Amino acid sequence: MSIEIKESVSKKILTEAKGYLDVGFTHSLNPYSGCAFSCRYCYVREMPIQRFKEIPWGEWVEIKINAAENYRNEIIRLRKKDKPINIFMSSATDPYQPIERKANIVRGILQVMIEYPPDFLWIQTRSPFITKDIDLLTVLKDKCKVLVSMTVETDREDIKQIFAPSAPGIQLRLKALKEIHAAGIPTQASLSPVLPFTPDFPKVLDGIVDHIWIDTLTIGDGADGTRSERLGMPLLFKEHDLAKWYRKDIHIKVEKYFNKFFPSDMIRVSKQEAFLE
Repeated sequence: MSIEIKESVSKKILTEAKGYLDVGFTHSLNPYSGCAFSCRYCYVREMPIQRFKEIPWGEWVEIKINAAENYRNEIIRLRKKDKPINIFMSSATDPYQPIERKANIVRGILQVMIEYPPDFLWIQTRSPFITKDIDLLTVLKDKCKVLVSMTVETDREDIKQIFAPSAPGIQLRLKALKEIHAAGIPTQASLSPVLPFTPDFPKVLDGIVDHIWIDTLTIGDGADGTRSERLGMPLLFKEHDLAKWYRKDIHIKVEKYFNKFFPSDMIRVSKQEAFLE
């Protein structure tokens, strides 16, 4: 599948946190528009950025080439207000999608953050390519709170192929988590959205994460599940004989199961427990 790549000059890079992120985060940061991973459940498909786009989701990416410059200018202004700056990167794209290998937009932002750190940076990705920036993250974690949250929605590659066929493999993500955790950088496994998994899923996360985050298609789509329904998720689950997993209380069952293996303070559930105090 070919992907249309364009460069853009953005007016701002930090967006005031609202809705789902309004639990302690002050801003979201999206270094790209669009996402090549094209996960079938992605709620961004139902947002205006895509609904009014003629090109299908997953087939276009815009590179915000002035992202690092914008970040520097914006945080300098924000610091004058003497308020916390807690950043979620990213809410509407994956910061470490394939184009980052060449564009290095995120790396440029991290380099500026070392000089002008926020108070807290949560990096949300499903890409093992984040390991290329361990050198910068190791420095940044001594200047502000940092959390690398790796999406690992299941431990089953066959399930991953149904819901996110273009996303990196599960084993590659687990390997990256292990490497990042070993470097002393706080890590989190984001079961977001939690998909069918094997009984051994908790065991593969043991020792490589500081937190486990449980989210669902109902809670996490920002519209109480209506976006997920419009994306055809109930039918997709049913087609693959997985309907029992598509339920509004699935997070309760998953939390109880993971609590058998981990201390309760390691387990966090969407959405009110999102922000790390």
